[in-house]
Amino acid sequence: MKRSFSVRITPFVMAGILAVIGLSAFGENSATKAEPRGDEWWTKRHQSMNDRVKQGNVDMVFIGDSITQGWEGAGKATWDKFYAKRNAVNLGIGGDRTQHVLWRLDNGNIEGISPKLAVVMIGTNNTGSNSAEEISDGITAIVKKLRDKLPTTKILLLAVFPREEKPGELRAKNDKVNTLISALKDNKSVFYMDINAKFLDKDGTLPASIMPDFLHPNEKGYEIWSDAIEGKVAELMGEVK
Repeated sequence: MKRSFSVRITPFVMAGILAVIGLSAFGENSATKAEPRGDEWWTKRHQSMNDRVKQGNVDMVFIGDSITQGWEGAGKATWDKFYAKRNAVNLGIGGDRTQHVLWRLDNGNIEGISPKLAVVMIGTNNTGSNSAEEISDGITAIVKKLRDKLPTTKILLLAVFPREEKPGELRAKNDKVNTLISALKDNKSVFYMDINAKFLDKDGTLPASIMPDFLHPNEKGYEIWSDAIEGKVAELMGEVK
C-alpha cells in the first residue's frame, strides 16, 4: 500500500519563502515594508546620523546606500569642495535597501529638520530580490514619505547608477526601474535626473577607471557625479537667481 506524505508549512516557514522571492507574509512588497537591520554597526551609524541632525544646521541631505556613504571615503575631497559649505548631511548606509531607508526616515534621520534639498539615489541593493516594479514602488514610497515629512524640501531623485562592466541582467533591471521612477517628477517639488551616461563609455561599458568594482565610484566617479548635478543642485538650493 502506498503511503501519502504531507508537509505542513507553518506561517514562519511561509514568511521565509516569501521573503526569498521579495514578498511579505501579508502580500506586501518587501521593498516598501519599512524595517531596520540587525547589525550593530548599522544601528550605530543610524544613531550617529540622528545625533547629527539633532544639532540642526542642515540645508541638504544625501539619502542612499554605500554609494552615498562613499562620499565619506573616495568622495570626501569632492564632498568637502561642494557640499560641506552647504551644510549637507550624509544619510547613506552601505547595504541598505529601500525598506531600510523607509525605516530610517521614520526613526530619526530627518526629524526636526527642514533642508532645502534632498538628493536621493537608492535601489541597487534590491535588484537581487525584487522586481523592477517592486523596486520602483519602494523608491516611490521613499519620495512620498519625504514629501509628507518635509513638505518644503525639494527632492532631486537620481536614476539608479549603472552596474556591471557590460550591460547585463542587473543593469537592465535598474534601467527599467529608472524608466518607472522617472514618472515621479513634477518639476515643482520632485526633480529627476539620469546622469548614468556620464559614467559609461559610448559602447555602454562601465570603466574600471571610474567604478573599479563596477558598482562603487572612485574619486573620479564622485567628481563626475557632483559635476553632473551641480547646476541643478545650485538651482534647487536657491543659489541661482
